[in-house]
Amino acid sequence: MRYEPQHKEKTRERVLKEAAKAIRAEGPHQISVAKVMANAGLTVGGFYAHFASKDDLVAAAIDQMFDEGGERMTKETRGRSPAEALIAYIDFYLSPGHRDARITGCPMSFLAADLPRLTAEARERFAAGVAGLRARLAGLLRELGDAEAEADASSMVSELVGAITLARAEPDFVTSDLILDRSRAALKRRLALETRP
Repeated sequence: MRYEPQHKEKTRERVLKEAAKAIRAEGPHQISVAKVMANAGLTVGGFYAHFASKDDLVAAAIDQMFDEGGERMTKETRGRSPAEALIAYIDFYLSPGHRDARITGCPMSFLAADLPRLTAEARERFAAGVAGLRARLAGLLRELGDAEAEADASSMVSELVGAITLARAEPDFVTSDLILDRSRAALKRRLALETRP
């Protein structure tokens, strides 16, 4: 059977999307290659045509998760002023919907605790993904005239990830919502976002 030239690339992308969901749901050490391949509509036999090992799959899936996060950030910020874009991203990131998105949410809170036990390649890809988000946030802050854009972006990422992680861990939804509400308000206040044009 002849396949179109992009067939292998599209197949790999399908596998990566399923692996990203599985990692978020089960953690990188718990995912099953057979289950990921089955969810992608493929057999296990085809796995090695795309990946050298399970570790290779996990590292590539980290890239996939950050790509998905970047697409979501673009969706939330497109066509907005820098202040409006940052407000929209904070509101999305620290929302109950994002908190409850167990298979599609930001990879940082899902992976942070597992990273020390992952391969160097996986840690490097994670670090590159975090650096990319920090750079995008710093760019928006710089457009607002923030002289400490890089430091503020770094702090912002830390607070976003910390708040969503704690909100996900909190069993009481009222307390969980309060964590999100307070962090949203504190970030906007600290960065003076609602008073900027």
